[in-house]
Amino acid sequence: MGPGFWLVTVLLTIINIAVSLYFLYAPLDYLLPSASAPISETASNIDGLMKFMLVFGMSITIYVIGYVLYFVIAFRRRADEPIETVGIPIHDSPKLEFWWTILPTILLVVLMYFSIVVWKQVQFPIGSANLTMEVVAHQFNFEFRYPGVSQGIYSPQASMHIPVGKSVKILVTSGDVIHQYWVPAFRLKVAAVPGTVTEVNFSPTKTGTYDIVCSEYCGANHSVMQAKLVVDEPKAFDAWLAQTKVAAAKAAPTIALTGGDVNDGKATFAAKCSACHALGAFEQKIVGPGLLHLTDDPNHPKLVTDKEPTPENIASILINGYNGPLGAMPNRAANGLADKDIADLVAYLVSLK
Repeated sequence: MGPGFWLVTVLLTIINIAVSLYFLYAPLDYLLPSASAPISETASNIDGLMKFMLVFGMSITIYVIGYVLYFVIAFRRRADEPIETVGIPIHDSPKLEFWWTILPTILLVVLMYFSIVVWKQVQFPIGSANLTMEVVAHQFNFEFRYPGVSQGIYSPQASMHIPVGKSVKILVTSGDVIHQYWVPAFRLKVAAVPGTVTEVNFSPTKTGTYDIVCSEYCGANHSVMQAKLVVDEPKAFDAWLAQTKVAAAKAAPTIALTGGDVNDGKATFAAKCSACHALGAFEQKIVGPGLLHLTDDPNHPKLVTDKEPTPENIASILINGYNGPLGAMPNRAANGLADKDIADLVAYLVSLK
């Protein structure tokens, strides 16, 4: 092993223990915001996984770098030795190769297991969510959509609100380019991809105001794409949501459906809707149900919102999107639908009798 090998090993072990204890017990708020007082179970679990990776990653780093430096010094060519001097002629070591293969493999399997457990908690929580809402990323702001609110609210003029102690499901998408919805304090980072809805779940345990940022370069004003996440007491959240519903209803623009063009609606359907909906029976699903005979299907006399299949109610789904047992449908902003597009689509869908 060379002179002083075990002394070096003891020294590296002491350094490793000190570094491990630091990462396990020292306050790491500068590295992991709110680490000393996690604000959700998800954040706490992700912090635990992060510390696990830090401890084992630093252990490997300390021993590898430490031994490399030791061997460089211990087995260097001395000044009195010829330049063609060959070092210790050791070739192959099955035992050593076995252990440096099996130990990292075990470590990776354990890391994979803990990662899957934490990921499952975020993607597949037990029970249904108390609040399901949408986040639509745009250049260069976030749109927050709530059930029962006729239109979205936008950052930075308005903040995203959620209730403390309640399970929350967020459906994230984009209306233009790829963004990232990132809440550092909650350890939540979700890709906002056009045409794709990504789900994330968590339960906040502490009230407060936290930063939301886009961490994916999305254009010239990427750096100003920021917002606030406000965690309210349940009563305060209910009051805020009721007030938001009233304000949105007063400000909601009306769409004239009478001027919709069937042919234009057919083209818009092919471009915007055909990837998820077939022109067949309700049961002929792609992602969402088939839309043929939408207004006169005797087996499904109502829309998925449990409302009558009137042009106004069809337009409401196109405007606000849908989230329920059949899945999630992005709203008009995520689908890039103008007022005329909605009027044309309604005219086309009503014509499919």
